[in-house]
Amino acid sequence: MTDTRHYPDTLLHINGQWRAGAAGDTLAVFDPASHNEIGRVAVARQVDLDDALAAAQQGFDLWRLTPAVERARLMRVAAGLFRERAEHTALLLTKEQGKPLAEARAEVLFAADVIEYFAEEGRRVAGRVVAPRALGVQQQVLKEPVGPVAAFTPWNFPINQVVRKLCGALATGCSIIVKAPEETPASPAELVRAFVDAGVPAGVIGLVYGVPADISNYLIAHPTIRKVTFTGSTPVGKQLAALAGAHMKRVTMELGGHAPVIVAADADVKKAAQAAAAAKFRNAGQVCISPTRFLVANAVLDEFVAGLVAVTQSLKLGHGLEAGTTLGPLANPRRVAAMQRLTDDAVARGAVLAAGGERVGEAGNFFAPTVLLNVPGDSLVLNEEPFGPLAAVRGWDTLDQALAEANRLPWGLAGYAYTGSLKTAHAITQGLQVGMLWVNGPAPAWPEMPFGGIKDSGYGSEGGPEALDAYLNTKAVSINCA
Repeated sequence: MTDTRHYPDTLLHINGQWRAGAAGDTLAVFDPASHNEIGRVAVARQVDLDDALAAAQQGFDLWRLTPAVERARLMRVAAGLFRERAEHTALLLTKEQGKPLAEARAEVLFAADVIEYFAEEGRRVAGRVVAPRALGVQQQVLKEPVGPVAAFTPWNFPINQVVRKLCGALATGCSIIVKAPEETPASPAELVRAFVDAGVPAGVIGLVYGVPADISNYLIAHPTIRKVTFTGSTPVGKQLAALAGAHMKRVTMELGGHAPVIVAADADVKKAAQAAAAAKFRNAGQVCISPTRFLVANAVLDEFVAGLVAVTQSLKLGHGLEAGTTLGPLANPRRVAAMQRLTDDAVARGAVLAAGGERVGEAGNFFAPTVLLNVPGDSLVLNEEPFGPLAAVRGWDTLDQALAEANRLPWGLAGYAYTGSLKTAHAITQGLQVGMLWVNGPAPAWPEMPFGGIKDSGYGSEGGPEALDAYLNTKAVSINCA
């Protein structure tokens, strides 16, 4: 029986083969709960990328001609295999990323749902027949796969950030090269393995790791690549979008956020505090749609804060594999330093520390879940994406004030609202500048719903039927049959 707690060294996947990098280089992978090295990941150099690009072109030439129903069948087989291996994959994910095992399991199983959704959605891609203006003319609109795709994904959700891009490509007949995160390489490799074992042909899926800037600069500029999809920070996304634009490549960008939470005076305050806290501290706050700026009506501010602090102090911080852990470590030491910097800055400017605010222990990347009250508007935490277990709370007197603060920043990814009034919900829906809004509930990113932002949070969707648009070319055809 396989030892599911063993962490393997991770190889590249190129042209149907798992292999080391041509130069033999590797990078260390660390357990964020102890900062001990647990494995190595292969590094791709230019010669490996050239092999991956050649394979992707060959894979595209084959996959684009594979009937959609057959593509869907293979994707469903992959989903089944991935579900069967969920426990093994979740353990790897927790060891390399740190999130509690229950969250890792949920990520794996959600990915299987994503695969199945896109498998079926790919069967529904269709063109249309257009009525001609003359007899003897046939007009139609065709939808065709754009070509080989280059995908770049981060470490916070190593599986789910890959699976949306991978399935968008496969469902439409594109091949794909995934540059997955070096910090968390084993779990996305298991995702790719499920597709390989399901029978997806060699060359259709490539998986590489290495120096991010070197790989992105080479792949995006290469003529083989026709579509680029990136999830990550806004500054890096702007650089990659500019590079893609210089080569006229189709682009999907899912970038940073700083999600506001508007709590109205007529909200169910207890429910709002519990739901907002659950969303805030999921994956230790390392979530692009994580609520970060809590804008609460002054009439219920004290009640909301009491509920938020109570949930925060009930969280059990620990190794993701330990029973009962509800909050794991941050992914790397950089995030711990960032949390301390943001907290200290806010307190120095007059904020009140209501919970947490400091590193926990000497080993690993643990930072106590933190709540800051009466945070001044010029505090760094209200102007930089915190990407960690830090909630900043401010009060407001009018909804216009709340919306102005919510829309003040250049990001527009996600937003949350809690209210008992349909009128207030409608006003927030119309006034909040975000790509996704959740009102009076949790924030599941179901595969059938669009997933993406506006403004500096990017463009394009990675959910719903809209996600397939960026992987398809539109061809207008007019045939004179006379």
